[in-house]
This record gives sequence, C-alpha cells and structure tokens, in this order.
Amino acid sequence: MKNFISVKDVSDINALVAKALSYKSNSFADRNLGADKKIGLLFLNPSLRTRLSTQVAAKNLGLEAIIFNVDKEGWALEFEEGAIMSGTTVEHVKDAAPILGQYFDILCIRAFPTLNNKAEDYSELVMQSFIQFAGVPIVSLESATLHPLQSLTDIITIKESMNNSPLGDWGKPKIVLTWAPHIKPLPQCVANSFAQWINAWGEADFVITHPEDYELDEQFTKGAIITHNQNEALKDANFIYVKNWSTFTDYGRIYCNDPSWMLTPEKLIHTNNAKVMHCLPVRRNVELSDEILDGPNSLVTTQAGNRVWAAQAVLSEILNGK
Repeated sequence: MKNFISVKDVSDINALVAKALSYKSNSFADRNLGADKKIGLLFLNPSLRTRLSTQVAAKNLGLEAIIFNVDKEGWALEFEEGAIMSGTTVEHVKDAAPILGQYFDILCIRAFPTLNNKAEDYSELVMQSFIQFAGVPIVSLESATLHPLQSLTDIITIKESMNNSPLGDWGKPKIVLTWAPHIKPLPQCVANSFAQWINAWGEADFVITHPEDYELDEQFTKGAIITHNQNEALKDANFIYVKNWSTFTDYGRIYCNDPSWMLTPEKLIHTNNAKVMHCLPVRRNVELSDEILDGPNSLVTTQAGNRVWAAQAVLSEILNGK
C-alpha cells in the first residue's frame, strides 16, 4: 500500500479487516515494525478520535508520532497553483510538503471541506497536493470528501459483531445508512466513504435513506438501494448507520431538519434487532436518542475503540510495503 486515501488503495478489504482484528487480540505483535521511523500527523482542523487512535496505533508499531495542528500552530497554507500570495496565506504547499517529506517516513493529513466550493472540495486539492509534493506515503485522516479510516473501522465493527453473534451463518446482512437531523450543515465525507466501502466490500444488502434533496454523489452510492422512506428502509435491518450530511447538488445546505428522522427505539421494532452505529461526535437527542445510544443495540463505543486497530492495520501495510 503506497497511500491510504480511499477504498481504491485496498486490494483485499477482508484481509485488512482480519489484520485489524488480529491486532485487537495482540496489539504489540509488530511492536518493532516501525522502529526508528517517524510519522507526522498534520491537522488542518480539529480531531479527537482520529488523532488519538492513530497516535496509539503508531506507538503500538514502534513509530514515533509527532502531531502538528496547522490551524493553530502553523502558517496558513496556500494550495492554488500560480497563486499570488498577497493575502492571508503565508506558505505554499509546494514549499512545505517536500520538507515534511524529509522529516517523516509517513505523513497523515486531516483536511476538511469548505462546503462553499463543491468543485474545489471534490477535486481533493489538499490531499492530492500532499501526495504530489511530499514524496512519502500519505494517509488520509479525513479529506474534503472521504473518511477512509472511519469506513474501515465501520466494516471491522460490523464483521466483529457478526463473528460474535450466536446467529451463525448470516448470509448477507442488511445495512442501512440513514440521514439524521443536525443543527448545522455537515460534510458528506463520512456518508460518501461508508457508501463507497460497503459497495466495494460487496457482502451486504445496502440501503441508503434520506429526505428528498439529500442525494449523495453517485460515484459513491452506485450499487446501493436509495429510498426517501426511512421506515421502509429500516425493515429487517441488521445494522443501522446514523449520520447527518448537507446537500450535495445545491452544495453544503440544510433544507430539512425534520426531527422525525432521529433514530429512536420505536423505529427499531421492525428491524432485525439492528445494531446501531455512529462515527461520533453525536448530538444526543437530535441525531440519536439517549435510549439508543445508551442501550444494548448501540455499537458506538465499540466502533470508536476500533479506530485504533483500523489505523494500525493501515500503517502496518504501508510499513511492510504491501
């Protein structure tokens, strides 16, 4: 694995999931793999789970992790080719990235969309610039359109739950990605990425449900069943992934904030005792009710904990040159 930007960088999803679960059983199995190597974690926006889980994963592999919050500690970076830098940006990525490539063996980048300029966000200018100029493997800790470490974690959590279930042979589980209300417009990153990974995995019946006008980019959702009827989508579901996202066509807006889309225990009645997932942070009693989050069907805490093993599996593949 040269870079980890999307599911397209993974040759075998199930093998990567198995490696992650193996690390969960024995976190220090490869404690010397990253000895004498350094990993840089560069944050252009804040993080909690992504930052800490990747740092723990790096330490488990013997890597020295150095964290830099660009938004608080560094110069404002310019990414536009041919920019006349007479404004607020101080340093061009063409100058910064090659230096970082000399400092680190692996460079992890956390970016964020503007939600103002769809063409710029969906070009993945920030991530692609670091890939172009850094000269070392790049790992996405979230980009303008995707969150691959989260999506790998999600499949790890689903597989682990299935393995631990007394039901035996599952066949194809039914997985539902459902939109949820929120107080502000959020990126499509997690929803895009989850759809991309579940479709690429190909081992589930996949349904996406959302209000009208909240369609995601078809390049990520193609292959899924899409419906505006949440109750219909949830019928017989085994796993429900709850996430808000803003509009894609009329980019970055909130049209609907209907509280009836919040997932509640009443909506689980017609599922197949579905397990509930969310990437966190979550707005309690807006996206998900307390009863769901604190109840027996919630996988949210397990899911967040599995972020370590997803990151460790990816970093191991890069260090091994696989």
